[in-house]
Amino acid sequence: MPPAAHGLRHVPSAPGATARAERLTLIACILGSSAAFLDATIVNVALPAIRASLHGGLTLQEWVVDAYLLTLGSLLLVGGSLGDVLGRRRIFALGVAGFGVASAACAIAPDPGLLIAARAMQGVAAALLVPSNLALIMDTFPAQRRSAAIGTWTAWTGIATVAGPLLGGLLVQIASWRWVFAINLPLVLVTLWLARAIPTTGRDRSAGVDWVGGLLVALGLAGPIFALIEQPSYGWASPRVTAALLGGCVLLGAFAAWERRHPSPMLPFGIFRARTFAVGNLATFLLYGGLSVAMFFLVVFLQQVGGYRPLLAGLAMLPTSMLLFLLARRFGALADRLGPRPFMGVGPIVAGAGLLLLLRLGARPAYLTEVLPAVALLGLGMSITVAPLTATVLSAAPAAHSGIASGVNNAIARVAGLIAIAAGGALVAARFSAEVRHGLGAARATGAQARAIRTVAADTLQVRVPSGVPASAQAHVHAVLVHASVGAVHLAMLLAGALAVSAGVLSLLGIEGRRG
Repeated sequence: MPPAAHGLRHVPSAPGATARAERLTLIACILGSSAAFLDATIVNVALPAIRASLHGGLTLQEWVVDAYLLTLGSLLLVGGSLGDVLGRRRIFALGVAGFGVASAACAIAPDPGLLIAARAMQGVAAALLVPSNLALIMDTFPAQRRSAAIGTWTAWTGIATVAGPLLGGLLVQIASWRWVFAINLPLVLVTLWLARAIPTTGRDRSAGVDWVGGLLVALGLAGPIFALIEQPSYGWASPRVTAALLGGCVLLGAFAAWERRHPSPMLPFGIFRARTFAVGNLATFLLYGGLSVAMFFLVVFLQQVGGYRPLLAGLAMLPTSMLLFLLARRFGALADRLGPRPFMGVGPIVAGAGLLLLLRLGARPAYLTEVLPAVALLGLGMSITVAPLTATVLSAAPAAHSGIASGVNNAIARVAGLIAIAAGGALVAARFSAEVRHGLGAARATGAQARAIRTVAADTLQVRVPSGVPASAQAHVHAVLVHASVGAVHLAMLLAGALAVSAGVLSLLGIEGRRG
């Protein structure tokens, strides 16, 4: 691998140690990424247990997911910059160690506030390790084996991402939701041990880290996300919701202006001049936004409405993870020979078709006929897409910005999930509330009855009849809650499927057709 340009100093592996270095680097990167990606999904199946244990509702469930995604997504660019400046191996190891500490804090958190804070700490640590590990693979593997290596990385980290609900369901059912965080500690220790064998990679000693840009983008994203999550409880007219939304938008505008003037920006907008890089990242946003919405609401719905035990809800996603494991590397290798466009176009459309099949979900969904066909088609579509998408986007950026390119692509994927879950949650909550109010006759209710209806309507995707409802009305209230929950989850799956299909159409139209 030739020395990188623009001040980057590449230190090659010792002669004769290349194959071993490649193997250990790939294993370390897979384990490190698996810990971070596992926590993005393993918590989903534990949300009903967390909700019951810490006495919260949909807002608590959303914050447990989004606190992690917020800090991860907003600081990934800082993490990529730090890797380029200080050395990717060093930043990778620091991120892995910090992730272990934050995971332990999540496991012992006694109340919602501390759990959400610890989840945010996990996101900060993951923002250091995620962009560094992909950049380490790009540095360590030669061009002719890079896509295959990323395909292997994708297969195993895809297992972690999609098998998270399975492992989470098992841990919740046989132990406690706290074990979904404690399980990270062995992964962290093994990864730190392996990281010692990663070759030293180049770094740009002349560049700095754009701390102001990092702060602006973190606070800018936090504002709209806070508004979307809190809006169902307080309404758009609430000063706290309006101030958060407007303030976040102003800060995001300030971030864009700052980056254009900064001599060493965390987000060099010039890299988006490459058409494939720009289109690939927009496709990433759409695809991972749809996937995040589907996984969040499907696992919650299966437990809270469908009556699935946590383990069964986790097992529901097993076909997706198995297909990713078996097929991702093969499609990555095919994309090297045939070019990425057909894979990046067809894959998301197939995945979107699987998500749209979930519109057939009923109140008591039968797994073999209502869930399995959908998640299998989703897994096939993701297997076709993820390795060509990742390799194409990273290869489209200049070598000097490989850390930044990795950070941008990962940030976009996580921010997509963050925004999609928050926005989808607001839409789902609004649909559920409207259905409940209509079904219970809120327009004709007054006094205590109206207050009771408002309380029921605010507890989204929940079919338990509140205490105090007269026996004669319990069957009707339960039927209304079930009907509202099914309608709300159908809206979520429609949104998810539309986002995924849009990603495929965009890739077919915008990705350049050259072979890899």
